[in-house]
Amino acid sequence: MISVEEYNLAVKEYTRRIFRFLYKSLRDEEAVNDLVQDCYLKLWQNKDSVDPQKVKAWLFSVAYRAMLNYVKAHTRKVPWQEDSHAPAVFQKNEFDTRAILEKALNELPALQKSILLLRDLEGYEYKEIGEILGISEAQVKVYLFRARQKVKNYIKELTNVL
Repeated sequence: MISVEEYNLAVKEYTRRIFRFLYKSLRDEEAVNDLVQDCYLKLWQNKDSVDPQKVKAWLFSVAYRAMLNYVKAHTRKVPWQEDSHAPAVFQKNEFDTRAILEKALNELPALQKSILLLRDLEGYEYKEIGEILGISEAQVKVYLFRARQKVKNYIKELTNVL
């Protein structure tokens, strides 16, 4: 059971991290703010059943599921554009490393992207990531390896073009 003090501490401790995790995937500040609020609302509603020692993992797990639900709901609503499938053309000296990395991350499946962000951006251990996402530690390692390989190959392909 989570007390009011523990709830307030969780809000102080994890709000920025959850926001950053969700924002890296969604790139919509308003939607991310709503999802973060929903996470804390669910925490409050489930305060009697959540273990105070596992609040962080519980919150990230809820945030991850909320992100997947948001993506599912909004990918159906994306208007089709005629040039949407045309690859971006980079000319020499007209690229930004951060933008390339963001595009590489956006090419990853949601689970791989989440694992990569939780491990490399947030610094979570494999076991913690597994608890957050509801998968085994071995699966976390495999998905992380595959995600890093895909990012590496994406960047390699761009450097060949450039």
